[in-house]
Amino acid sequence: MSTQIGELTFLEHLAEKFEIPVPEHVTAEASRAAVRDSLGRWGKGIIKPDVLTGKRGKAGAVEIAEDAPTAMTRLKKLSAAVVNGKLARTSYMVQYVPAEMEIYTAITYNSQHLAPTLTICMDGGVDVEDVSADRKRTIPVDVFKGLNAYQVSSMLEELQCPQKLISLLSRTFVSFWDLFISSGMQMAEINPWRITKDGKVYACDFKGVFDESNYRFNEIKASLPEYPEGSTEFEEEMADWSASSHQGQAHVADLGGKSILPILFGGGASTIVTETLVEFGGDPIFLSDFGGNPPYERMYGTAERCLTHNLAGASLLLILGGKANNTFIDVTFQAIADALRDYVDSHGPVDIPVVVGRGGPRLVQGLLAMQRTLEDLRMPYVIFGPDTPITLVAEYAARLSNATLHKSENGS
Repeated sequence: MSTQIGELTFLEHLAEKFEIPVPEHVTAEASRAAVRDSLGRWGKGIIKPDVLTGKRGKAGAVEIAEDAPTAMTRLKKLSAAVVNGKLARTSYMVQYVPAEMEIYTAITYNSQHLAPTLTICMDGGVDVEDVSADRKRTIPVDVFKGLNAYQVSSMLEELQCPQKLISLLSRTFVSFWDLFISSGMQMAEINPWRITKDGKVYACDFKGVFDESNYRFNEIKASLPEYPEGSTEFEEEMADWSASSHQGQAHVADLGGKSILPILFGGGASTIVTETLVEFGGDPIFLSDFGGNPPYERMYGTAERCLTHNLAGASLLLILGGKANNTFIDVTFQAIADALRDYVDSHGPVDIPVVVGRGGPRLVQGLLAMQRTLEDLRMPYVIFGPDTPITLVAEYAARLSNATLHKSENGS
């Protein structure tokens, strides 16, 4: 079993304990005077809901305030926000930190190395999948020896980090490792670290997943808040699967939909596709993000879980993403096709349409692999090339799903 936490829990219970520098913050329960005094020091604040889902900014659930009346209103509003189908527990405001540079870091267990790995990317605040290989590094970390500042400084030097920042960042990232290993985490991500003009470093967003079976977890368990909505069995299984390796994202958030099973790639593209599906009545079952150039086994496991939990009740299978830079389309599509074939072998024929749209490396091979499987399974399909905007593909999928449901309800 895994337990997820967000930025507010990190700010309130973990950052100071592990000497990780963070911006100041106040919660929605703060007095007007406290909010006013905070804004007087900061200039402006960033207001966010405390909710266990990503992409809050892309979902329109992050706002800025420069005065107390505006901040109090927005804190109250975002305390009741619903983001990607998740209810907020409360809201909070963090100090705005102007940055000269942003950096991404993540620590997660890696099945390839059979050890935790540290990833550093010199472009924070973006989807790592979209960043070129020369801008990021990943190394395994020995759990017995731990991470030392020399290892981190070598990574930063390879990434051409400014020399004046390497020593400070190395010590700070070692503290990040100490948090990960000392509290029984499966995954921890800080994105971004913001570095100010005068060389100060702040961890400005955080998400993490704990392994409840790890004895170290019990040391901080009492500090974890309860959220108004628990995870579904599918979400919990996918969270465990996602945390098992950094190679390929496997993020989902249950939306409570009934019709479209969306296997989507790319965080920004996934959000746009989901919003378009909802706009045109597509009723997606969950929000997903399966990018990050997953190897075959990783993508097969992701697809298998999605199909096992959701395909039986779906009216349409949507496989869609923008034009990838680094993800190999033939590998991911072959894995999805094989998972679909194995599902049919185990559960019997599936008679729903499949809509496919993608672009990127080795696209033709991937589309041919998908086409062969769908024809073998006698599943109706429509394939769109990279020149068709993903919003149009999503609109088409929503309308086709509705037509399929209407046909089914009328028995024709």
